[in-house]
Amino acid sequence: MPKALDQTTISRLSEEEKGFDLVVGIPSYNNASTIEHVVKVSAEGLVKYFGGNGIILNSDGGSSDGTRERFIAVNTGNVGKISFCYRGVPGKGSALRAILEAARELEARAVVLLDSDLRSVAPWWLQRLATPILEHGACYVTPYYQRHKYDGTITNHICYPLTSCLYGKKMRQPIGGDFGISREMIELYLTKPEEVWQSDVARFGIDIWFTTLALCEGGGNVHQAALGAKIHDVKDPGKELGPMFSQVVGTLFGLMEVYQNRWLDVDLSAETAPIYGDLPNVRPEPVNVDLENLKNVARAGIDAHWDFIENVLEDELCKELKSSRESGEIDTTTWTKIVFSYSCAYRNRDLRELLIESLIPLYFARVASFVLQTVKLSDDEAEAVVERQLELFKNSLGYLREMWKR
Repeated sequence: MPKALDQTTISRLSEEEKGFDLVVGIPSYNNASTIEHVVKVSAEGLVKYFGGNGIILNSDGGSSDGTRERFIAVNTGNVGKISFCYRGVPGKGSALRAILEAARELEARAVVLLDSDLRSVAPWWLQRLATPILEHGACYVTPYYQRHKYDGTITNHICYPLTSCLYGKKMRQPIGGDFGISREMIELYLTKPEEVWQSDVARFGIDIWFTTLALCEGGGNVHQAALGAKIHDVKDPGKELGPMFSQVVGTLFGLMEVYQNRWLDVDLSAETAPIYGDLPNVRPEPVNVDLENLKNVARAGIDAHWDFIENVLEDELCKELKSSRESGEIDTTTWTKIVFSYSCAYRNRDLRELLIESLIPLYFARVASFVLQTVKLSDDEAEAVVERQLELFKNSLGYLREMWKR
């Protein structure tokens, strides 16, 4: 039985025809200023690329700014649309769970999920995200964007390198927010126990959870979709990313234990997942980072948690880290060891909250160091720095495995 849909929505869905090629799902919370564009583009894409054989769903978290009213008011022609409020833990994951439940009720062949704050979304995004599933047998599709060098810092410095080296597929945007999901993966996600859906998976942990399960349980046929630039409501990492970091990284570390048989004694090549389509020649919007604030909050946070950090990290690593208490910066080698050490310690469930709290200022220091290292580099040149960091993660897997077993 559906858990995130109420009976009224289920009854509404029962009136719709079944077997759509594509459901477009748009989670929202107070996105009245941007959702109209996403809906219009979705309708255009369904008509142009799928002959209108689809429906648009809005799963809302109780917006107070008229988001649902904006969604309902958009003229989508012959393309149907339904808006509903999900049930469950407030957060993006619960919103997406409701969309997956609705897609299953509609017997859809695939779902495309689009963030509701997108300004760069275009009709052909639907074709790129869905075609690998509908025509090439993919189970799951992540976006492949051109992003500004300071956009997506959690992705660049933790999720991308760690996921790639652990599970053997380089997926550049494992928490990109805009995904294609097959019917088989919909069923797999919805069969997971209720306690999973009561965890951080119900919030911002959902994206990395989707991706990791696709890599570990989806049979390996995962793709990336070339979508050009992602223009959305970006956030300064030093001011607004703390809660997202906690939920994403906590979920990522927790999954390492669940799927340790996939990486602990298995050497994987980290090959690049196939990219569908050509990347348009576009430039992303710049992201401004308050570097001094970033370094200040890093220093203050490291000082506040130093006694705990010393108990988590080995003595030699603490010696390397002492200079960061003054500089507010962390180099790539030290950062790699920190991530590996914290992921091992995260298996102690009593310490999880403190571990994430103390890792956040260390992450701020890593981002500050990256900003200083790349301030004069182009986005493409900064991307090469991110790739070198991934190689260091891969080459240091022995350090992680030894510590994990110990």
